[in-house]
Amino acid sequence: MIPKIVKATSLNEVWTSERCFIYENYGVTAGDENISIARARVEPNGTTKAHHLEGVQEIYLITKGKGRVTVGELKDVDVSEGDVVVIPPGITQKIQNVGDADLVFYCICTPSFDKKLYHEDE
Repeated sequence: MIPKIVKATSLNEVWTSERCFIYENYGVTAGDENISIARARVEPNGTTKAHHLEGVQEIYLITKGKGRVTVGELKDVDVSEGDVVVIPPGITQKIQNVGDADLVFYCICTPSFDKKLYHEDE
């Protein structure tokens, strides 16, 4: 691998069936199958669909807002700016915006996110 800088050409988000907006910063489209990074945004009172990723670890890095995360059998936990949520492969997850402003977080997947590995749990 060689060093590179990947510039954001546009910050256009896409509404997803997961009930949130997503912007992919880096991943397979940039030629990397080992990791993907995407910014997610959940509007106030919104909740993502319960889902799991087969064979993919996902990490949430909360950058703005307040949320309540559900991960597997853990008790629901409130999260806010700077918090990190580690979600092992195959574990059901969802996040709810419990604040008055948008909840923004980065989804870091290893290996890269692949829609074929995404499974709804609702």
